[in-house]
Amino acid sequence: MTNGRICLLLCCGASTTNGALGLYTVNAVYGDTIIMPCRLEVPDGLMFGKWKYEMPNGSPVFIAFRSSTKKSVQYDDVPDYKDRLSLSENYTLSIKNARISDEKRFVCMLVTEDDVSEEPTIVKVFKQPSQPEILHQADFLETEKLKMLGECVARESYPEGNVTWYKNGKVLQPVEEVVVISLQKIVDKSTGLFTMTSSLQYMPTKEDANAKFACTVTYYGPSGQKTIQSEPVVFDVHYPTEKVTIQVLSQRSTIKEGDNITLKCSGNGNPPPQEFLFYIPGETEGIRSSDTYVMTDVRRNATGEYKCSLMDKSMMDSTTITVHYLDLQLTPSGEITKQIGEALPVSCTISSSRNATVFWIKDNIRMRKSPSFSSLQYQDAGNYICETTLQEVEGLQKSKTLKLIVEGKPQIKMTKKTNTNKMSKTIVCHVEGFPKPAVQWTVTGSGSIINKTEETKYVNGRFSSKIVIAPEENVTLTCIAENQLERTVTSLNVSAISIPEYDEPEDRNDDNREKVNDQAKLIVGIVVGLLLAALVAGVVYWLYVKKSKTASKHVDKDLGNIEENKKLEENNHKSEA
Repeated sequence: MTNGRICLLLCCGASTTNGALGLYTVNAVYGDTIIMPCRLEVPDGLMFGKWKYEMPNGSPVFIAFRSSTKKSVQYDDVPDYKDRLSLSENYTLSIKNARISDEKRFVCMLVTEDDVSEEPTIVKVFKQPSQPEILHQADFLETEKLKMLGECVARESYPEGNVTWYKNGKVLQPVEEVVVISLQKIVDKSTGLFTMTSSLQYMPTKEDANAKFACTVTYYGPSGQKTIQSEPVVFDVHYPTEKVTIQVLSQRSTIKEGDNITLKCSGNGNPPPQEFLFYIPGETEGIRSSDTYVMTDVRRNATGEYKCSLMDKSMMDSTTITVHYLDLQLTPSGEITKQIGEALPVSCTISSSRNATVFWIKDNIRMRKSPSFSSLQYQDAGNYICETTLQEVEGLQKSKTLKLIVEGKPQIKMTKKTNTNKMSKTIVCHVEGFPKPAVQWTVTGSGSIINKTEETKYVNGRFSSKIVIAPEENVTLTCIAENQLERTVTSLNVSAISIPEYDEPEDRNDDNREKVNDQAKLIVGIVVGLLLAALVAGVVYWLYVKKSKTASKHVDKDLGNIEENKKLEENNHKSEA
């Protein structure tokens, strides 16, 4: 062998030396170009160089010749290498489109007149298999059943590869009646390439429902051992139902009267059960249905325990449903007409599935307490609403309305006063009543109607009508108030403008009224005291006279009578005073 010869390492393959046999090896990739350098030092007097390969029986087959003198190249007529060979000036042999059949022992020969030198080279060809695929996949797997999961196929490999199955990234080892793996290798006679097919029979468990199955093929290439993995596959695992669950499908957490209830029954098997028996309160037999059962416009009597089971009644689940309700009874309600001063009992009664909140509203204003009418007044009239809600139940609210009308016949009170300028007098007709009375002023005697009047705002059944006059002589004014119930007439004497009048000031407030009342009480007390004093004096005098009669019987009877008459007259005058 020639020292210093360099081994070529090209993309098409690699060259190594077989240490045990002392043979130089070229590793080539299937379909690429095989490059085999002649590892002999070119001797002096070289005549030509040749390449040959050895048959399995050892006989040589010459394939290429190059003359050192003529610089010409000749290729032998070998069908397997037609148009595939190339021999360079340094006697490096190249073979295009490497095949499996190119795995041979090739020999480089350099010939001189005195000697023939030979150097063998071993060619190894490698072919990477295609990415493995899992074919003939099972539609589904079943627990407790050993079933063909699929076949892992890796094609066109050389040399043959080894197939391994994985579940969730872990190697699947054969287990009797649980994991059964068989491998088949087929060689294509025309190409010499291998196709590996590994079939997997598998008995799954419920936990394999989302397991990822994959396979790999391990093969040898020019640079060593490599592995290619298939795409993972997830199989539908069928397993029986072990538990039944019933649930209420609702957009709200609570249910009230008038709602719709949808019950859903489900089993944890795969595939899930499609039919169930639903047991409704008040029904002795189960109702056959799909996985849902719908009840519309439920009432409070739908409250109770609901159940569902498999068709064979082997498994069952239950849930309790409460249908909330709220009733409100207002007595009286609607439009009610009462007379002023009458009593009106009002009650708002609540019946509900839970504690309810009740409040009253009058004329859009929330009241602090419930209304109570022992003696109706005009200000009690209005629109009353009794409203109740269940705060824990969304949308459950009830209300009823009472429209209270308080009627009354017209009541009149007239007042008069001389204005501060002493040029006119103000006469006021204070009117109460509902419906609102119409007011008319007339002058008694002449019967003329006074049209120039002023009215205050009608509030709580009360208002005032006012006129301003400057009478030159005493007059009598009449105020007429009339509504649908009655016609009321009141008259008031008014002195001429020259005579001031302040007995009934219009703007007297409650404090002034109290002061007037106190003064009246004082006057009455003084008068009563004087009368009592006069009575006592009369009694004393009467006793005195009686005693005088007894002491003076000897006095002339006529004279006594005269004196007694005088005394009686004086006494009478005092009593009158």
